[in-house]
Amino acid sequence: MKRMQAGFTMIELIVVIVILGILAAVAMPKFVDVSSDAETAAIKGVAGAATSAMNVNYGARKVNTSKGQAVTNCTDASSLLQGGLPTGYTITAAAIAADASVTCTITKGSYTATFTGIGIL
Repeated sequence: MKRMQAGFTMIELIVVIVILGILAAVAMPKFVDVSSDAETAAIKGVAGAATSAMNVNYGARKVNTSKGQAVTNCTDASSLLQGGLPTGYTITAAAIAADASVTCTITKGSYTATFTGIGIL
């Protein structure tokens, strides 16, 4: 009577492990830089929020000077953001003339993004 094979041979298991290793080596570089992409997206999100806050403040101030607040520097954006500027972010100071716009810079560590600052008195 012939005996039936039960399970996998050692060679079959080694082949599967080698294939999984090759797949992992190919896929790993795609996931290694995810934290860098997340930091870049986060700083761009804060920069977008600062631009939006500047625009809303400008519109509110133009309609009614008792609403909003005067903006004469890029750093004023931090007080326009609801909840303030998130921890670890810095806005580079740059003067903004009334009814003019300037490119402002926001940084966190080695990551940098720009946003548009609009001056209003």
